[in-house]
Amino acid sequence: MCELLGFTSARNTDISDYLRTFFSHSDKNPHGWGMMYETDRREILKEAVSAEKSSYLSDIIDYMPPQKATLAHIRFATVGTINERNCHPFTGTDISGREWTLIHNGTIFNSRHNHRYAAVQTGDTDSERFFLSLLDNMNEHIARSVPNKRERFEIVNKFIVENAPRNKLNLMIYDGELLYVHKNLKNTLCFKRLEDGIIFSTKPLDDGVWIPFPMAQVIAYKHGQEVHRGDRHKGTFVPTLEYITAMDAMYI
Repeated sequence: MCELLGFTSARNTDISDYLRTFFSHSDKNPHGWGMMYETDRREILKEAVSAEKSSYLSDIIDYMPPQKATLAHIRFATVGTINERNCHPFTGTDISGREWTLIHNGTIFNSRHNHRYAAVQTGDTDSERFFLSLLDNMNEHIARSVPNKRERFEIVNKFIVENAPRNKLNLMIYDGELLYVHKNLKNTLCFKRLEDGIIFSTKPLDDGVWIPFPMAQVIAYKHGQEVHRGDRHKGTFVPTLEYITAMDAMYI
């Protein structure tokens, strides 16, 4: 179990209070933290320590300028060792020069890509292998023609739908323009509407109105507004008894 936070907005917005509450959950997700935010470029920070024990995360949040797009992740290691290379977000650039960033909460049980990417990844998580596979998939399309915004959504949507069966794929992906959001396990992602944007979180971060995110459906947002929605698919993740027992045991 990890936790995710995503934010998209039409205007620069101070979300520091949400970030502080989110990272306070690191007592149950102590194996690392990471965050993507923007200055004049995309900033990626991560450490393989509990967010509460970070020597600089609190200062970063205090001085971080208001944001239009943010991703944050706290890690409970279920696949892969505890080190910085395995902390989220994962980021990379496709052959058209577009930078992609992913955070994931889940496990890839069924993937034809596991062995192919194990030799080239920097860490040893299933999430990084999934991200590398997504980038390669996008590059295959770009090699034929650089996709526009709608076409990028269709490529990402198809990739997630094809990989959802038997895998827990709660994730958020940012491509510099669109924020793609998906969950396929019940009660594991919700969202709250702000004045100019939307904030997504694994768990509610205050006493406001948090709405369950739709199940098994990829939705893309730009500047705080929904712009593309895929069809509901059948790849809902149904945890086995062994999975439930393992997750419960982690919190004992």
